[in-house]
Parts: sequence; C-alpha cells; structure tokens
Amino acid sequence: MDNNEKKQISLELKPEIAKGSYSNLAIISHSQSEFIIDFATALPGLPKPEISNRIIMTPEHAKRLLNALVDNISKFESQFGKIGAGSEPKGTFNLADFANHNGGNKS
Repeated sequence: MDNNEKKQISLELKPEIAKGSYSNLAIISHSQSEFIIDFATALPGLPKPEISNRIIMTPEHAKRLLNALVDNISKFESQFGKIGAGSEPKGTFNLADFANHNGGNKS
C-alpha cells in the first residue's frame, strides 16, 4: 500500500447512539489490564452526578485515545485558539473511593 493511502474503516452509527450524550465529568480508574472511564453529568439542582456511559478499554487503547485527543486538541487550538481549562484538577481519585459508585448505599 502506498504511504499516502490511508486505511478506511466502515462504521455503522445507529440513531440512538448518534444523538450522543452530554458529560462534564469523567471519572477514570484502572487495573493492570484495563482502564475504565465513567462519563457523568453534574448539573445544578441535581442531587448527585449521574453516570451515563462507561467505557472499558485496554491500556494500549487508552494510550491511543490519549494520543488522538492530544492531536485533535492541538488541531482545534490551531484553528480556534487556546482552550481555557479553568482551574487545574485537584488530583486523581479512584472510583472505589466513592460510597455510591455501584448504586449501593453506604452511609
């Protein structure tokens, strides 16, 4: 294959997935064999953020996602200007640190 040719992947995007879902919070945890990313939405007036999607991937795919995000953010900022990130994150945490992470009720 010529170096200028790109592999093309045929994807199917079902309507229920195409509408997407909003997330302003991502909780990331990992084990030796996988990364788990829970996407949630924290909104005023709601008692607690609700997890809407969970993505589980291998460490290799998580690294590829990181590289793809870095590349896309760089392209976005070249076109539209620097993205302000607000305050820096306070640190990282594990999903297991949250009492209700599995829907259980630890009081």
